[in-house]
Amino acid sequence: MSNPVLTAVAWPYANGPRHIGHVSGFGVPSDVFSRYMRMAGRKVLMVSGTDEHGTPILVQADAEGATPRETADKYTRQIAGDLAGLGLSYDLFTRTTTGNHYKVTQDLFLGLWKNGYVIPKTQLGAISPSTGRTLPDRYIEGTCPICGYDSARGDQCDNCGNQLDPADLKNPRSKINGETPVFVETEHLFLDLPSFAGALGEYLASRADWRPNVLKFSQNLLDDLRPRAITRDLDWGVPIPLDGWRDMPMKRFYVWFDAVIGYLSASVEWARRSGDDDAWQEFWTNPDAQSYYFMGKDNIVFHSLIWPSLLLGHNGAGDKGGEPGPFGTLNLPTEVVSSEFLKMSGAKFSTSRGTVIYVEDFLREFGPDALRYFISVGGPETQDVDFTWEEFVRRINFELANEWGNLVNRSISMAHKNVGAIPRPTAPTAADEELKALSRAAFGVVGDNLRRSRFKQAVGEAMRVVGAANKYISDQEPWKRKDDPERRDTILHTALQVVQDANTLLTPFLPHAAQKVHEALGGTGVWAAQPELREVEDLDVAGRINPILTGDYAAEQARWESTPIEVGRPLHKPTPLFAKLEPKLGETGPEWAPIGA
Repeated sequence: MSNPVLTAVAWPYANGPRHIGHVSGFGVPSDVFSRYMRMAGRKVLMVSGTDEHGTPILVQADAEGATPRETADKYTRQIAGDLAGLGLSYDLFTRTTTGNHYKVTQDLFLGLWKNGYVIPKTQLGAISPSTGRTLPDRYIEGTCPICGYDSARGDQCDNCGNQLDPADLKNPRSKINGETPVFVETEHLFLDLPSFAGALGEYLASRADWRPNVLKFSQNLLDDLRPRAITRDLDWGVPIPLDGWRDMPMKRFYVWFDAVIGYLSASVEWARRSGDDDAWQEFWTNPDAQSYYFMGKDNIVFHSLIWPSLLLGHNGAGDKGGEPGPFGTLNLPTEVVSSEFLKMSGAKFSTSRGTVIYVEDFLREFGPDALRYFISVGGPETQDVDFTWEEFVRRINFELANEWGNLVNRSISMAHKNVGAIPRPTAPTAADEELKALSRAAFGVVGDNLRRSRFKQAVGEAMRVVGAANKYISDQEPWKRKDDPERRDTILHTALQVVQDANTLLTPFLPHAAQKVHEALGGTGVWAAQPELREVEDLDVAGRINPILTGDYAAEQARWESTPIEVGRPLHKPTPLFAKLEPKLGETGPEWAPIGA
């Protein structure tokens, strides 16, 4: 297998359950991509975990009367359970509070430090006057001094895209309680971002195939790079492994710094758990490996500029030069695949503002594939999209139930009733061959779109095959061929061949339904593997138990190709693949997320 693929998925923050806006950005797109790549014969490593450090965890812990670790434990298990239910096929979904993550973070930092890309510097730090606790940049809002936007964050302005420091904001306020922060002088370690300007410019110039929104946004920030703090004044985080810093109880790495390193630490942990400690190198130091990073657009800067800078600095490949660090020469991202925002009634999904539909509730009511399909076909791939219950009901009823579900049910039902097995074809006609040719050709078209993370186009092409098959059955009318059983059986064989092909094409999007269709066609065994939620002992901290997601995806049968359907394979009467939703749901929403509430 050539060109191993690293799928690096943004780390959900463990201060509460995830909503469907989150998984529309990092979750479903990354899994569709990874499932396709595995089916196409590529060796894939899909990693992520919960992001558990920083002030937001402390704030949530205070609100719940719990310790930070208790809070992180609670939400990590909930998030992992939701992602497992959604069928996200992680090779390892872990967390940033493992002993392994601490060590990898510290080792990568030491590579940066040795090469001169980290500098001590005094700055004004924002402190909450009521608690004395450091306020992270993203917990401070104010007016942007550059464009005047009144909801700029302390680290950047989402309106003009410029990097900011909290002290730059006009009328700064805490997002936690609205109070005005106090700014005091404090010493921190800074990533010397300006010393990567040349290397970053060359790197971005070579990324011509990225989504335009990602590339242009990133290139526009190159002229305003400034040193960025990688430490903070708090006691919940990864300790700093330097003399004079390691024993300071209120100095830890800033949460954004250790979170992006999580892609590497999760890969190292996966390798250690696999029994081959060096297995991660195939995805990180192999020049032929490719890496794709999936997230929402509010995380672009961390993945297109800051994470590449950390990698360049560790590699000794920034503008100051240097030597490769303890992990060797690490690959930079092949592509940063960023989605726009899924909104609700024009507002970004937000737990704090009450505009939220939790993944857990959605899965309980509608199952995983309905959400996966909606995100794939109607999600925020290249522009913000407003989620409405009306559109959700329309997509499920008219596309999944009426088109795909109906094709599966009518084809298998007729074959079961008339033959009891996959019929044998005789004397195929031009219409038969034309439909099968269309189905075979779709593998190239859909696959090409999936390789380029064009999920809407990919699923649209797959559903075009479904539509053509439904039209074929309606035109050929096999139910009227009682006097010509050979022709009837040829029609049904053709239809079932295309059902099998379409099921393969839709497997990355609808893995749970794909398993059911595989079985309805008489198949046995695992067609599309699902992740497993396991409790395991921390590799480096005795007695600490961590939840992880992992799975055996190599054993699944799904392959990206059209294979001849097996004549004579017994069939059973199928059950409906997708239940139609009540049209009224589009007007009212469910009880747990009513429209207009």
